[in-house]
Amino acid sequence: MRALLRSLGYLRPNWRPTLGAYLSLLVVTTSSLVAPGLIRFAIDYGITGGRLALLLWIALGIVAVACIRAVFAFLQGYLSEVASQGVAFDLRNALYDKIQRLSFSYHDQAQTGQLMTRATSDVETVRFFAGMGALQFINTFVLILGTAAILFVANWRLALLSMSVMPLLFLTAMRFSQTVRPIFTSIQQELANLNTILQENLVGARVVKAFAREPFERRRFAEQNQVLLGASLSAARAFAANFPIINTISGLGTLLILWYGGRQVVSGQLSLGELVAFNTYLLLLMMPIRMLGFLLGMAARAAASSQRVFEILDAPSEIVDAPTAVHLPPIAGRVAFEDVTFAYYGGEKVLDDVSFVAEPGQAVALLGATGSGKSTIINLIPRFYDVTRGRVTVDRYDVREVTLESLRRQTGIVLQESTLFSGTLRENIAFGLPDATLDDVIEAAKAAQAHDFIVSFLEGYDTLVGERGVTLSGGQKQRIAIARALLLDPRILILDDSTSSVDVETEYQIQQALRTLMKGRTSFVIAQRLSTVRHADLILVLDRGQIVARGTHEELIHESGIYAEIYDLQLRPGAAPGRPPAGTERPGLDHASAPGPQLRRAY
Repeated sequence: MRALLRSLGYLRPNWRPTLGAYLSLLVVTTSSLVAPGLIRFAIDYGITGGRLALLLWIALGIVAVACIRAVFAFLQGYLSEVASQGVAFDLRNALYDKIQRLSFSYHDQAQTGQLMTRATSDVETVRFFAGMGALQFINTFVLILGTAAILFVANWRLALLSMSVMPLLFLTAMRFSQTVRPIFTSIQQELANLNTILQENLVGARVVKAFAREPFERRRFAEQNQVLLGASLSAARAFAANFPIINTISGLGTLLILWYGGRQVVSGQLSLGELVAFNTYLLLLMMPIRMLGFLLGMAARAAASSQRVFEILDAPSEIVDAPTAVHLPPIAGRVAFEDVTFAYYGGEKVLDDVSFVAEPGQAVALLGATGSGKSTIINLIPRFYDVTRGRVTVDRYDVREVTLESLRRQTGIVLQESTLFSGTLRENIAFGLPDATLDDVIEAAKAAQAHDFIVSFLEGYDTLVGERGVTLSGGQKQRIAIARALLLDPRILILDDSTSSVDVETEYQIQQALRTLMKGRTSFVIAQRLSTVRHADLILVLDRGQIVARGTHEELIHESGIYAEIYDLQLRPGAAPGRPPAGTERPGLDHASAPGPQLRRAY
């Protein structure tokens, strides 16, 4: 329950409405305790005594107490809701801020649906308990203590007899809490699993339809929904079984009061008004105890949700600024890998003692099979991950010793999968530089060969982009992503197979623009086509995490067997098996064919 108590700590910034709610609670509880006493006086001195004027005044007093109780009950409900919404507000902000700061390694393993559930459903569960649950817990104990004190003062023998059922009530409530706590944990987990399936299908709707997998996905969702239904029904059964037991035990208390108290009234030891007031106080006492089972169930659910929320808030961020990190000054763009070894999550090495230097303004091409370490190299430059051994330097600054913002502000990245955000085309291009002028945005778009298709839209640069850019073609999205990176005017430019989503004509146009734009920048290019990298200043051929060949195209074609084989297969006229017949080729464009079995590992 430590996580639950910790979540209640978020009430501190909202202490004013919280304090108001608890003060209102005291007034409501006090008025509830006063009402049975007034009823006793009305019976014993008004009705039995035949004093109608006194009866009228007591009745007016009861109405006044009820009005006071109603006003403060409203304040209690409203202020507690204000406080609970403040808790939810702070928790959501804390979660979102934490998710933004979590390292790539965390997001590599976390499921989006799980994170969404914790930021929505779990936060809402914690909010509900912080607002109503905690307040009702206090109300329960205040009512129990206040009512018990009044009962003992009025008739301690009858009080002892009526409260003999209390241990049974508390035992039942505690057993109920222990039963439902794991059930609620399971419910939240199964809800997160359901949201994960839903999120994956919404994102991959086109893939599902393309492969006609709708029936399978419907079955998968229905099966998980059935699991969630089963867990929810288990909780419902627990609640349904708990309340009749508590009501039966409460009825035993009323039976004891009527039996023993009735005998005292008959013998003249107790007035009728005292018996009625005593029974009313007992009902007042039973009400919060009956609620205790419900409140313990709510607390169990909130405890499970609190734990899930704090699992994210307490997750370590592996990539953070060092305490002594300095601001990276404007750089020339020299990048060096010095004996770099890297492994994801403590597994097998992805890079093994990799060393190379990219001088300012050089274009470095990375070639190799899938899993050879190309993407890992470009991920280490902006410090998306930290090296396992060795170091990566930019202008001789270890990237771990400079602030992340100053490093990434001078690094432009175009990933293989272009991600656009809901908004206008201008806003997407200016994502990394929101204050950029329209002229700057247009200049970047022209350089990325995006301006012509943008102005063809009715709204031009103010054209709204659908979610994830679904209103644009793959090539258009890729060119917007390139313009977004170029607008930063970075000294280091990273292109992760950035022309993979465009047609050959557009690829040729982008390559022409990039050759000009890469001048003066240190560029790292990942591409599956040799035609995109043959003009690089340095080509690195990777195999199983090691650099097996390096040099220019002219050097490697004579010195590297792997590079020469790929070149023969891809580019050399008449040498590649499966090459289109002479006369069908388009000058300047790449004609890739599937590599033979002997090259599949290397390429």
